Amino acid sequence: MDGADSERKTAGFKERTPVDEARRILETAVVGDRDDEDTPPVGTERIDVERADGRVLAAPVTSARNVPHYERAAMDGYAVRAADTFGASERSPEVLRVADGTGDDASVGPETAARVHTGSALPEGADAVVMIEHVTELESVGELEVEDAVAEGENVAPIGEDVEEDQQLYDVGHRLRPSDLGLLRSAGYAEVAVARQPTVGVIPTGEELVDGDPGPGEVIETNGLTISRLAKRWGGQATYRDVVTDDFESLRVAIQRDLTKDVVVTTGGSSVGERDLLPEVIDELGEVVVHGVGLKPGHPVCLGIVEETPVIALPGYPVACIVNAVQFLRPVLAWLEGTDPAPHPTTNARLERKIPSEPGTRTFARVQLEERDEAALEPGEPRFTATPTRASGSGVLSSVALADGWVVVDDDREGIPEGETVAVENWEPSP
Repeated sequence: MDGADSERKTAGFKERTPVDEARRILETAVVGDRDDEDTPPVGTERIDVERADGRVLAAPVTSARNVPHYERAAMDGYAVRAADTFGASERSPEVLRVADGTGDDASVGPETAARVHTGSALPEGADAVVMIEHVTELESVGELEVEDAVAEGENVAPIGEDVEEDQQLYDVGHRLRPSDLGLLRSAGYAEVAVARQPTVGVIPTGEELVDGDPGPGEVIETNGLTISRLAKRWGGQATYRDVVTDDFESLRVAIQRDLTKDVVVTTGGSSVGERDLLPEVIDELGEVVVHGVGLKPGHPVCLGIVEETPVIALPGYPVACIVNAVQFLRPVLAWLEGTDPAPHPTTNARLERKIPSEPGTRTFARVQLEERDEAALEPGEPRFTATPTRASGSGVLSSVALADGWVVVDDDREGIPEGETVAVENWEPSP
């Protein structure tokens, strides 16, 4: 170890990069200035619409046809010529002959009506629909009494009422939802161009990690499992690797192996201790762009670039690992798809206990939510209370798994006092 490395390992983090600045540095390193916003950095592919839920569009979409592409009945009833119902009322109904057939199998002439159902094509000659509750059917004579006048176009869905042909539907970067898939199919699409899903190599590190029953000094490997599943939830295709021990050469080989991925993520070994070798490994293979962030828990994160591949070295403590994954891995996956991460859903709540924080550090405090008695609420008071978890150490995984979300204390605040209304981020919403 040379003098500079020794000084780094004994001095700790003299400076910590603010979270927002660290993200800006990382984004620039990963995708540059995004000059060509129409081309996702990971490339594109065409897939069937039914498989496109959650995928990001790589090309704008315009409707290939009118929806509906025909005039259709908007109600159950009878298709008529509006002029034949003029003056009709319950006291003085208009009598019309019932045409043979229904929907577009029938035709409507003067003083004629044809049975239609919601969604049926409007029969030739008709220009309106009388609702079924406004007619009396005289089946014995093949006639009906119309008890309500209708105007031309009434209860009729015109061509293109839902979507017009060539109408702009979605822009590049839109993340598709289940309702979008239905609209795409209606608009004439069987497949769409989407950003390829980023691939992620997840490498847990640490000589103390084991998969089976732990002995003295051993720890069950959980970080790699958690991060690989989060990466999948965030749109990536993760490969969960075996544990790599704290050995410089082994770590170097493991990272090089996964440079075929779009992102490499390691867990553990990211700080400045004797066994924290990953910053040195990354720096030898490429460039460390950030090491140490003003974030709690989890300031010893290391962000680097090796052969144009982002490498994110997450801290080994489970909570710190998760917090940093949300702050850095999640946006990287979105940037690679050509978009930005969506804001987390939040719940307003009254803070039940003070959250301390150091100025210059962004703190993520885990909390549990409890719904309040609505009858006891004053106007404008939040419906929930937020109580910080008692076990708040960065190694206490249950403090995240059993929490309902976290409260973010901004860098410029020295804590949040009890009783303040806070926004609780649900960073892990149920699917």
